[in-house]
Amino acid sequence: MPRPALHLAVEIDGDGAHPAAWRRAAHSPGELLTPRRLARVAAVAENAGFTLVTLEDSILPPGAGNGSGPVGRIGAVERAAFVAASTSVLGVAPVVATTYAEPFHVSSQLASLDHVSAGRAGWVVGVEEDPAAARAWGRPVVEGADALAREARDGLRVVRDLWDSWEDDAVIRSVATSRYLDRSRLHAIDFAGETYSVKGPSIVPRPPQGRPVVLARPGLVPASLVDVALVGGATPAEAGGAAGDAGAPLAFAELEVALDTPGETARERIAHLERYSPWESGPDRLRYTGPAAGLVDLLAELGGHVDGVRLRPLVLDEDLAVLSRLVLPELFVRRIAVRPLPGTTLRASLGLPRPLSRFTTDGAAALVREETR
Repeated sequence: MPRPALHLAVEIDGDGAHPAAWRRAAHSPGELLTPRRLARVAAVAENAGFTLVTLEDSILPPGAGNGSGPVGRIGAVERAAFVAASTSVLGVAPVVATTYAEPFHVSSQLASLDHVSAGRAGWVVGVEEDPAAARAWGRPVVEGADALAREARDGLRVVRDLWDSWEDDAVIRSVATSRYLDRSRLHAIDFAGETYSVKGPSIVPRPPQGRPVVLARPGLVPASLVDVALVGGATPAEAGGAAGDAGAPLAFAELEVALDTPGETARERIAHLERYSPWESGPDRLRYTGPAAGLVDLLAELGGHVDGVRLRPLVLDEDLAVLSRLVLPELFVRRIAVRPLPGTTLRASLGLPRPLSRFTTDGAAALVREETR
């Protein structure tokens, strides 16, 4: 059977996927960190019909140590909250790592984001691989792939359990009885991992989605804990194979794009930026360079293999305009991609069910089925 239409996500951190993208931005470097700039990019993405935007992040500034461009950024969760408040349909998923950050705080931040956005929050699970991040946090260095995966796995489990620690009807808000909470519906999560333990419950009521949508690359954390796998692949078929192996309910292909603009070809634009810094790519990540029509055809082919794509434009100010005018409208006309529906949560837009709290009888049974699939 054919797959449903693609969901479209776009990464909007900084000025674009190329390290020197700021040199072609339609604003001065000083405007990069302004709310006006962020609101403008988010509005373009929402009006174009993207389901979701993601926001890269790290405790270490971008470009630090290599002189490639601006070395400041505002935290992704803070930016995501601003985007949520300035949009009405767009899903917002910041990258947050639990390598050194406390999962209790991450849980509270993301639950708050889901409340602020009325159920449009997601979370891209990240890791901090650079030892400098440990020094910035004042923590011992987490070294090696296994240790990084352990911290990501344990952090994700804690965050999910804390979201579940308030049952949906825990908040009463009864003026007549002077009761705000039913304390019997708040639960200690009693997590004990290899490097820390967390008692709980959360300090934030259960998110509107139950749990914000979790996105992660395959192999980082157990597939049973993930809603959307972010898969690689040098070809659509390889991306499809990675999607099948990921085991998550949905899979989005990672796709770097550089498009022809009215004044220059994509190759000319890349050549200009390569004078300052190379555009490096992972060995298994798709990259498209050329006219808008070719990208539409590629996405049509990808639609037979994955559930969505996360686009990483070369230069946001240039490529996002072409995507909005020439790519997404054609995708919607040909029913290759789908727009998010107004008034729905991100889970509903993605066709994902709202999970029950693991502390309810039905939720506990669902958790067992989830972990054994």
